[in-house]
Amino acid sequence: MTTVKAYGAKSAVTPIESLSIERRDPKPHDVEMEILYCGVCHSDLHTARNEWGGTIYPVVPGHEIVGRVTRVGDHVKRYKPGDLAAIGCMVDSCRECENCKEGLEQYCSSGMVGTYNGRERDGSGITYGGYSKMIVAHEDFVLRISDKLPLEGVAPLLCAGITTYSPLRHWEVGKGHKVGILGLGGLGHMGVKFASSFGADVTMLSHSPSKEADAKRLGAHHFLLTSDKAQMSKARNSFDFILNTVSAPHDYNTYLGLLKTNGTMVCVGAPSVPAEVPAFNLIFQRRSFAGSLIGGIPETQEMLDYCADNGITSDVEVIDIKDINESYERMLKGDVRYRFVIDMATLK
Repeated sequence: MTTVKAYGAKSAVTPIESLSIERRDPKPHDVEMEILYCGVCHSDLHTARNEWGGTIYPVVPGHEIVGRVTRVGDHVKRYKPGDLAAIGCMVDSCRECENCKEGLEQYCSSGMVGTYNGRERDGSGITYGGYSKMIVAHEDFVLRISDKLPLEGVAPLLCAGITTYSPLRHWEVGKGHKVGILGLGGLGHMGVKFASSFGADVTMLSHSPSKEADAKRLGAHHFLLTSDKAQMSKARNSFDFILNTVSAPHDYNTYLGLLKTNGTMVCVGAPSVPAEVPAFNLIFQRRSFAGSLIGGIPETQEMLDYCADNGITSDVEVIDIKDINESYERMLKGDVRYRFVIDMATLK
């Protein structure tokens, strides 16, 4: 075991602070990585503050990890010391269920192991995330990244990127589709980039008029101000697909009404309160209301390769790890364009 410097929360009401954790030495199929950058996801905040329940303290958040391989196990063939690599939202699954065999490890029937706040399948302990100097994971859950893109912009692709890429691909969004992206934040800005790259006609749905210029810079063709009743009324029954990225409580029915017959709204944000959706808002236009969770390892690698080929990264603000608590508060206010990323060299 190796003692590693990290930042984490010791309770739901204490700040993220410096602490030490133990990392295992690489097993035969393990990859050890020095962490260079780690994105800051809204899930980190939810988990640190136990807003979803089930947090195991101390918790070390962070599942948007890019780094450099430092050691590998004897049986590892795809990675060697010095390689750039990445780890996303999960570090293990059963590998045996139907979903795992289809490359849908995120839907593992017995539960995937989260990169942080998860329980190792062998019972050896709790997983700790990327707010740390290094990490060890099985090679099957380590991903290749290109050196053609800035690493700080690649880090959020491991969650914000795949969370939006996966549903757009699953519902085969592309040319000829009218798509709405609800919420211009860490997830929403990646949804705009991907949907427009796939050839869809993209409308940014936002309550903030100040977001219009940025939305169009990112690739949106149109902007709909959701606080404008006239604009919302005019847009009823007009979208084929809406990607709902909002993590705060909101009325889903307002946006379901914007869907055409057979339209689909997919939720990738995760508010902490249940939603109320009357059946009539779905059945009269045969609308679908669905959800999506990250992507499996094959699809995540596909997404990373697509981004490398098409020059797509996240828009980020790089921070010192000592500023993580301030960043959480700014994130709650929407004061980030559009993802905080920790420069792990600042963890001394």
